Amino acid sequence: MSSIIHLDNISKSYYLGKQELKVLKNISLDINKNEYVALMGPSGSGKSTLMNILGCLDSPTSGKYILNGKDVSQMPDNDLAAVRNKDIGFVFQQFNLLPRLTAAENVALPLVYNGSSKKQRIEMSLEMLKRVGLEDRSHHKPNELSGGQGQRVAIARALVNTPAIILADEPTGNLDSKTSVEIMEIFGKIHDEGNTVILVTHEEDIAAFAHRVVRLRDGVIESDTITKSSRLQTI
Repeated sequence: MSSIIHLDNISKSYYLGKQELKVLKNISLDINKNEYVALMGPSGSGKSTLMNILGCLDSPTSGKYILNGKDVSQMPDNDLAAVRNKDIGFVFQQFNLLPRLTAAENVALPLVYNGSSKKQRIEMSLEMLKRVGLEDRSHHKPNELSGGQGQRVAIARALVNTPAIILADEPTGNLDSKTSVEIMEIFGKIHDEGNTVILVTHEEDIAAFAHRVVRLRDGVIESDTITKSSRLQTI
């Protein structure tokens, strides 16, 4: 397998006046193409900071981050934004849908920034909504959708640029148990279709859907375990 993410001694510090707060301490990690990985850890473990670095939303203080063959460790913000738009699809706990736009228009948003024509944007957004089982709600606005449907729209938006990596931050945090399972089944299908899926969660039952669990504590990797999930294999 080839590594799509390679972290070499990644550290991240924040400064409060002259006081240094070390959030990540010499993290080294490889994630291969088409892996399904859960990042876990208690509050303050550094998992959110690590997710921000993996998603090119933040840069490490030191160390090297190779993403899809490119060193993105110290890239300027404009270049990082281009990498994010091309290589990474984000799914957030809060969905982050624009309330005045329809489901299809929300899904098409990332395509506005890569120069796709209006016809291409419509076709791609409808295709992605179909992929998550929501083509019949394409003209509905977020306030006309259930929580689970809103998250499906967010997943379709994350997929629309055909990114190599889907990065999901607590994607079931606002959903009930039944809907959470439905959303995780969609992530399972996305993984089966070839995407690398990285899931950030504090919930053991959600992490159980992944094939590998990386646990953080106090800014270091505490364990890195290959797991088996019978639930995922039955989808």
